[in-house]
Amino acid sequence: MDTTPLPRIAVIGAGCSGLAALKILAENGLTNLVCFEKNDQIGGNWVYTAAESHSSVCETTHIISSKWLSHYSDFPMPADYPDYPSHRQVLSYFQSYARKFDLERFIRFNSEVKKAGKIENERWRVILGDGSREEFDYLLVANGHHSVPRDPDWKDNFKGQYLHAHQFKNNRGFEGKRILVVGAGNSGCDCAVETSRVAERVDISVRSPQYIIPKFLLGKPTDTFAASMLWLPRGIQDFLHRVSIRIQVGRYSYYGLPEPDFAPTRSHPTVNSEMLEKIRHGKVHPRPGISRVEGRVVHFKDGSSAEYDVIISATGYKMSFPFFDKKFIDWEDATNVPLYLRVFHPEHKSLFFIGLVQPQGSVWPLSEAQTRLIANLLKGKWSLPPNWQNLALAEGQSVEREFLKSPRHSVEVHFCRI
Repeated sequence: MDTTPLPRIAVIGAGCSGLAALKILAENGLTNLVCFEKNDQIGGNWVYTAAESHSSVCETTHIISSKWLSHYSDFPMPADYPDYPSHRQVLSYFQSYARKFDLERFIRFNSEVKKAGKIENERWRVILGDGSREEFDYLLVANGHHSVPRDPDWKDNFKGQYLHAHQFKNNRGFEGKRILVVGAGNSGCDCAVETSRVAERVDISVRSPQYIIPKFLLGKPTDTFAASMLWLPRGIQDFLHRVSIRIQVGRYSYYGLPEPDFAPTRSHPTVNSEMLEKIRHGKVHPRPGISRVEGRVVHFKDGSSAEYDVIISATGYKMSFPFFDKKFIDWEDATNVPLYLRVFHPEHKSLFFIGLVQPQGSVWPLSEAQTRLIANLLKGKWSLPPNWQNLALAEGQSVEREFLKSPRHSVEVHFCRI
């Protein structure tokens, strides 16, 4: 009988990735676990509140990957869920998952990690909001990367109402307003579509080309079509993606949008079935990038200008680890995040990241796969290759080459259903 004590493992965050980590570790016998969750319930970003909070979902948010490809490997979403469930249904799904596998026994709610630092023997000391301290053999970071807004430099120059998409909860209060949305990613398009239902006018500033893809192709969720091509070489996939987008959309120039000159898989897609229709119905008006802001007037790079009551900035998020000293890890503006298999840090062998990826699909099954690697490593069933530190550095560089170089794509990965 093996009498070796189980390693003590800390997990930061009880969102979708933290829950997957707890479940996979526990089923592998690694039950000396503590998960620190700063909120009073599980779900992380999917816990909607009408007031500003850690959550970035708004009242009408639905997932952008279909339920068929957005579930844990052994826990399908309910059969009566729609193809694209709402945030409330997604949260209910996570709650059911936690109950099914009795995960809350490992979670300490209302426990914010204020500081995490490495101590002797590659161990970790965690300091909580109440001042208490605990030590662990391993640290798993699953705090997400969509909670700290990235604001543009000109933010303080605007004298109207300014908010980041993180603060946008619904379209109430925007009736009759002239609104500029900055950014045509998923959040930007959601904000533009929702406010266009009540506003006097909605413009959207698009600085660089973006693939905006409807949610359905030939009556089926678009991502299921993409998933059916994963076995093909990347070049053929990209060709078929371009053809399918041309069939669905035509040319983006038809909508007054810049035409992408790169393959669809080189950037994170915007999945929205209403945005292009709103443009063609005259409810949303594309504008180019911003050159400067003076008072309520925004000057665009084509020489035009317009006055606005409200700017909603959908300019992304900073990759934030507030519990780490910035001299230890600071990837807020990084375009290169050196992690082997997007999990293992080259300098800290007892530190693991879960869900620090932005897949062109759902992150939840990838978080499961990442934790299986960790479980096998800690159980002695798998070993890191001798050159894993070099591989981590090379992997960070490969992401810069494979995707458009920007902080937005620093943790981008291609989707593969495990």
